[in-house]
Amino acid sequence: MFDALKISASGLTAESTRLGVIANNLANVDTTTTPQGGPYRREFVLLSAVPGSPTGANPHIGQGVVVSAILQDPSPFKTVYDPTSPLANAKGNVLYPNVNLATEMVDMIDATSAYQANSSAFTADKTMALKALTLGA
Repeated sequence: MFDALKISASGLTAESTRLGVIANNLANVDTTTTPQGGPYRREFVLLSAVPGSPTGANPHIGQGVVVSAILQDPSPFKTVYDPTSPLANAKGNVLYPNVNLATEMVDMIDATSAYQANSSAFTADKTMALKALTLGA
């Protein structure tokens, strides 16, 4: 009974992390200089399933999800011709982050929907557990 709560809670945590990373990407869409040098590089969250126990009542049934890494997107930076910029190279080009607003918005809608689904599942399971407690009364 409590496995469902644990699984939904892991999904809530993972999707919350995803939303935080997406917000960071959106906040840095125009950041051309970072402390590491160069423009901001888009990040994304890698999720992994938590494997189930090979024995027990539900063998090999997954037990949720976990954030296994926050990785940087290796795609190339955007190049904008702006010879008046102090950041321009010899050809007059400035490198901008590899953050695509449309991609980030789609990812944000996906993460928000997944968060809401996990929240609904958590609430439904909690309601069922409370109802089960009142059956004997």
